[in-house]
Amino acid sequence: MSPKFLTAAAFAALLAATAAHADDLPLYTLTAKDGHFEPATIEVAAGQKFRVEVVNAGSSAIEFESKPLRKEKVIAPGASATIDFQALKPGSYRFFDEFHEKTGQGEIVAR
Repeated sequence: MSPKFLTAAAFAALLAATAAHADDLPLYTLTAKDGHFEPATIEVAAGQKFRVEVVNAGSSAIEFESKPLRKEKVIAPGASATIDFQALKPGSYRFFDEFHEKTGQGEIVAR
């Protein structure tokens, strides 16, 4: 067998290690309701990967979008989605709800 191929057991161990590492990411919860995000600002550690759970507590769909972070996700009413982010340089990164853009504004601040 070529060393390029993983055995089934080695592959399963690799997947488990990757999943366990992903579970170690700091988790921030962002709730969308009635065209607003709560909290409107999330502060994260610069240089560290993290995860945001976006909860749609409203009665219509939302679209979490951040152009500087290249993320977008449509979330049905009453549903939630988890979005993983790479480590950020210090700064402020805008996000918005594309379906409620006038009021659904927020930012992620990396310090």
